[in-house]
Amino acid sequence: MTSLLKKISLGLLLATTFGQKAVAQEFYQATEYGVLLGGATYFGDLNPNWGVRHIRPAAGAYVKYHLNPYIGLRAQMNYTHLGYDDRFSSNAFQQQRNLNFKSHIVEAAILAEFNFFWFATGEPSHRFTPFIALGVGGFYYNPYTFLDGTRYELRGIGTEGQNMPAYADRKYSNFALCFPVGVGLKYWLKPGTNFSIELINRFTLTDYLDDVSATYVGSEHFMSDPMHPSPAALLQDRSAATDGQKLGRAGKQRGDQASKDQYLMLQVSFSFQLKTYKCPSHQDGVWRDF
Repeated sequence: MTSLLKKISLGLLLATTFGQKAVAQEFYQATEYGVLLGGATYFGDLNPNWGVRHIRPAAGAYVKYHLNPYIGLRAQMNYTHLGYDDRFSSNAFQQQRNLNFKSHIVEAAILAEFNFFWFATGEPSHRFTPFIALGVGGFYYNPYTFLDGTRYELRGIGTEGQNMPAYADRKYSNFALCFPVGVGLKYWLKPGTNFSIELINRFTLTDYLDDVSATYVGSEHFMSDPMHPSPAALLQDRSAATDGQKLGRAGKQRGDQASKDQYLMLQVSFSFQLKTYKCPSHQDGVWRDF
């Protein structure tokens, strides 16, 4: 009888041990690693009506830390290649203005995600949630265009007089701040593997993402030789290429200073969380692994 009890006790102990180990395997680390793939477009002086004629690929990567099932913080890097052209517009002034630009964008940002529902990978009852995302970041940009097949970086040329003492207040840097704001949906495909789709707009603190902001300074300021105008003289006012009539007299509006430029990214994300054998513990309203 004593031997039988010992065998039963041992069996229960082993079952409990392996059962606890199996449960422990269902927990996942609070850190999540992911990639972002999708497209981006720009809104600003060349695209004031939120047109989508120039969507370009956008890709990135991130690391996210789940503070609790409702809030996560993520650090991310993104790359895209923005651009736009006045030819895409139906506005007569823009068509005659005839400006265009392209720019590589390299972005680093920190975002907070706020889930509407409890979300936990591997838990069937907490598989899906919409979320909002808010953050702050910085990005590199350098607008350029082509003239007769040659590429020109517009910031260096100073198309709105930035290189002239009288217009020094128009100088801008290759770096600017942005404030990502958007919404998304997330869903775990299988335990530890998550999928999401998000639409996030970047409000920036620059009006020169497209190298267009203020007024024309007049072609005479760029003309050292009227017979051989410089690239700066030709690129600051390209309106003559449309119907022979030039817009660029000094003081005439070239862009819209009332609002800053923006860019938008629509991306899908695939991410994973590694298993942990540590039980999550809830302290002060925050889930932590121990």
